[in-house]
Amino acid sequence: MAIRKVYLVQPGRDGKFLHKATMAPYTLMRLASLVPDSVDVEIIDEDVRPVPFDTLGPGDLVGITAKTLQIERARWITERAQARGATVVIGGTHATLSPDEVSQWADSIAVGEAYRTWPQMISDFDRGALQPAYVDTEWTNLDNLLPISDRVLEQVDENRNYWTPYLEITRGCPRSCTFCTAIRVSGRVMRLRPVEQVVEEIERRGIKRFFLTDDNFGLNFRLHPEYMEELFKALRKLPLNGWTCQAELMVADYPDLLKLAREAHMDKFFIGFESANPDNRRELGGKAKGNIVRYHEAIKNIHAAGIGVVGLFVFGFDGDTPAIFQSTYDFMRDSELDGISITVLTPYVGTPQRDRWIEEDRLLPNIPWSLYDTNHVTYRPAQMTPEQLAGGYDWLARKLYGWPGIASRGLRQMRRYPARDWARKAFSSFSTDFGYRMECSHRDWLPADDGIGYAVRGAARSGLTTAVQV
Repeated sequence: MAIRKVYLVQPGRDGKFLHKATMAPYTLMRLASLVPDSVDVEIIDEDVRPVPFDTLGPGDLVGITAKTLQIERARWITERAQARGATVVIGGTHATLSPDEVSQWADSIAVGEAYRTWPQMISDFDRGALQPAYVDTEWTNLDNLLPISDRVLEQVDENRNYWTPYLEITRGCPRSCTFCTAIRVSGRVMRLRPVEQVVEEIERRGIKRFFLTDDNFGLNFRLHPEYMEELFKALRKLPLNGWTCQAELMVADYPDLLKLAREAHMDKFFIGFESANPDNRRELGGKAKGNIVRYHEAIKNIHAAGIGVVGLFVFGFDGDTPAIFQSTYDFMRDSELDGISITVLTPYVGTPQRDRWIEEDRLLPNIPWSLYDTNHVTYRPAQMTPEQLAGGYDWLARKLYGWPGIASRGLRQMRRYPARDWARKAFSSFSTDFGYRMECSHRDWLPADDGIGYAVRGAARSGLTTAVQV
């Protein structure tokens, strides 16, 4: 069947806020750029506009990328596209981690990064020979990434449609956290894009701020310090308003690189403290040890360099009791963090955590994939009930994401900048915690017919309420 058009779809979840969406379709922008110029391609982000099902038909190849929490929506889109005669390919983290499940309803699946397999899928479909599955078993050398094409940039118009553009500079993470999918999706070996390639992309896209999607960008302070120095010196020449990245505590031990990072317009690190409980260190893959003294020291050193710190915390490890919420809040209150993320431990497919909990029969039944979003309880904790975990999470969310908490942390970060920079730094100073407040709005319910006997009612839409008995 000759190919008529390629549609690339990102399932929606959050919609728009003040006429802009939050999660730019960066992966689809790269995949769309691999489509031959002779083939029409269209990116559909459901948070921006609906899928135009009426335009689909035979000869159309629909590619959908989906995380676990989006996979049910991806299936809904697939069934309606197939009913119109289109052929649907599913890729993304869930298809990579659970290919047997997804292959039951997709016409074809892409397992792995797809930089090699996606062009092959297009070619095979065009000649009527699309295979059921394409598995990319090698990690792509980032030296050879094709640039995002001009037609894609014009179509997505990310500066008009999205609050914060995404960017990727490195890929991979050698850590072995039992609950994380990164090493299974991006590999253990850190791969680096050429600095000149990164600079060229930023300039051509015309972006003034961005969030790095890299799994553990900060680890390169230790693994590749020369590369980081070259990168920071190149970025400091650009007229950026600011950017943020994911890191870990050890960046605090490199004052020279921190100084260069600040000169390169970095606003803040998102640091995975993960837990304030030292009993959980076995599950943290060497990234954090629950050492509160060390946490305070690292935050102080990073602040001294003029860079903010967003603390990332996970609740529900086997060492956690209901007391973890108060003790963690006490640390957060004393640490002068500039932003805070709290999540519920979530047993994703393909992780050692999930495998162990299946053996121990600790997964809650009848939980849809859409609630595997790190906001909902999907398993039985070791030292508290599901109700206690949900209730503690909601109690902490009320403390952190009420307007007074958001305002105090945002103003604290603003004071770290000279007054002349306040106008261009105001957005980044408040946007992180506001985004996490919006994320809490997804905590609306848990099935009450699962034999557990509780529901969680949520967050922003109902005043960040706690778990309630039903």
